[in-house]
Amino acid sequence: MKAKTINKRKRNKWKIISRVLLIIIGAFITSYGLEAVLIPNSVSDGGVTGLSIVGSQLFGFPLGLLIAVINIPFVWLGYKQIGKSFAIYSIVGIVSLAIGTIVMHPVPTIIHGDTLLITVVGGIIIGFGMGLALRNGGALDGIDMLAVLLSKKLPFGTSDLILFLNMFVFIIVSTVFGLQGAILSAIAYFIASKVIHIVEEGLSGSKTFKIITQQPEEMVETIRDRLGRSATYKEAYGGYSHEKFIEITCVINRLEESKIKEIINEIDPHAFVTVYDVAEVKGGNFKKSDIH
Repeated sequence: MKAKTINKRKRNKWKIISRVLLIIIGAFITSYGLEAVLIPNSVSDGGVTGLSIVGSQLFGFPLGLLIAVINIPFVWLGYKQIGKSFAIYSIVGIVSLAIGTIVMHPVPTIIHGDTLLITVVGGIIIGFGMGLALRNGGALDGIDMLAVLLSKKLPFGTSDLILFLNMFVFIIVSTVFGLQGAILSAIAYFIASKVIHIVEEGLSGSKTFKIITQQPEEMVETIRDRLGRSATYKEAYGGYSHEKFIEITCVINRLEESKIKEIINEIDPHAFVTVYDVAEVKGGNFKKSDIH
């Protein structure tokens, strides 16, 4: 029993170390995207980082210092709203980002002039870095934490508030980089947000299919035989007719989506089907069985 406890502690220790290292790597990747692509071409980022870039350009303060200082109240919000571990990991990420901008500042600019290429490459780089940090439990920008807090007090969703807050950021950016710079910054931020989503959830992802059919046994057997996936049953009742149905639930990866739709249409074209995106699948028997 003691040996198991020691091994568990060792695993937890290495898990924490690996998370911290990946957050630091993500922060340095983000700082490279800022210093080697966006900032030299008068393109900013959104959120606290965008405000820090504006402050650095206007007042001459080091970018890293502003990133660290402006994020302090947001880290406190993260601690109060999300938890201690998230706040600690975010401190690691924000401090690493601040140091990274200092280290990367002398790095030569890798792209000049081509505005489309600047926004795409810059957005991809900073999105990958921020996504890597978020995937490992930390954040590099505090504006998302503010949006989470406001969403609890206002009748708006978190994503709507993030967009709303960043509109003000890009208006401020336009005072330094001009209207074109603000528009390019918004495009880069949009690309970065999409890359963050991909890095957090993975390229493949999963989907849940809920199927109400008159042939549940045949449907489950066919899915198992031809797709290699298991499924679960549960009883469902019509709200109007009070008729009893069998609802099938099956989790697949995105590559199998067209195949399962083909199976459903073949067995019961009139089946009622709802599909949900799944961010993560753990436990159970999600492994695919051999179908060959």
